Amino acid sequence: MIVLNLFYQLDITSDMKIDALSPTDAILEELGRRLAATRKQQGLSQHELASAAGVGVATLRRIEAGNDSQLGSWLKLLRALGSVDAVDVLLPRDLRSPMAEAKAARSKGQSTVRETSANFWGDEAP
Repeated sequence: MIVLNLFYQLDITSDMKIDALSPTDAILEELGRRLAATRKQQGLSQHELASAAGVGVATLRRIEAGNDSQLGSWLKLLRALGSVDAVDVLLPRDLRSPMAEAKAARSKGQSTVRETSANFWGDEAP
């Protein structure tokens, strides 16, 4: 029991930052580690979380190991952990294209092109 308590007190999170250059396999492994850390922080066993999420324990183990999985399984697990709202950050619903931004600026009377008093390139003198 003492060993178990020490295990849960350890900081088992990683410092990996996920970015555009991160390989897919590394991202899946990092997300699996983060999921396992969240589960353990909430004091849940793999069996308890899998049961609460309605997924198999083998599925949860594969996800925590960083193996490829279905998005539906992830959503069930995140919902069971009370973290499904974090998915909204992945693809925000209020995306605006550059063209929409230009049209909005034009309708407000703002210029989208920088106006200058002269047409010079670089360091050309008048």
